[in-house]
Amino acid sequence: MTFQVTFKVDVIPRGKGRARHARRGNFISTYTDSKTRSYEETINLAAKQAMGASDPLEGPVDLFVYASMPVPQSYSKTRSKACLEGYERHTKKPDIDNIIKSVMDACQKVVFLNDTQVVNLHATKVYGEPYLEIMVRETECLTLR
Repeated sequence: MTFQVTFKVDVIPRGKGRARHARRGNFISTYTDSKTRSYEETINLAAKQAMGASDPLEGPVDLFVYASMPVPQSYSKTRSKACLEGYERHTKKPDIDNIIKSVMDACQKVVFLNDTQVVNLHATKVYGEPYLEIMVRETECLTLR
């Protein structure tokens, strides 16, 4: 039986922020900015609630991410309607790969042990009410005879 977990996070999807650097004496340290850290903690909390008492998956996994982005307020009513009906696709920032980076980092050690376990990835970015929907499932491996 294949284990699968699906959860929804009511956030405005955002991309992974660039690493920040600070000089501390003779050393330079790298850190994640507070907005990205807070965003990833929100996803992490939702993942923990969805996993319950289950341990993180140890084998290969498939990751599906559905990012629903808000329509910019500056768009006209006609353009907003076109966005919501799927006639205009979301081709603005954040980049879909940066959204994925945040999701993978937030799910690490909760849903799966390490993001290197993700062997299949499917991501979609659309206009609508803002939220993230994430599904992770064990990959069915082929067996040799």
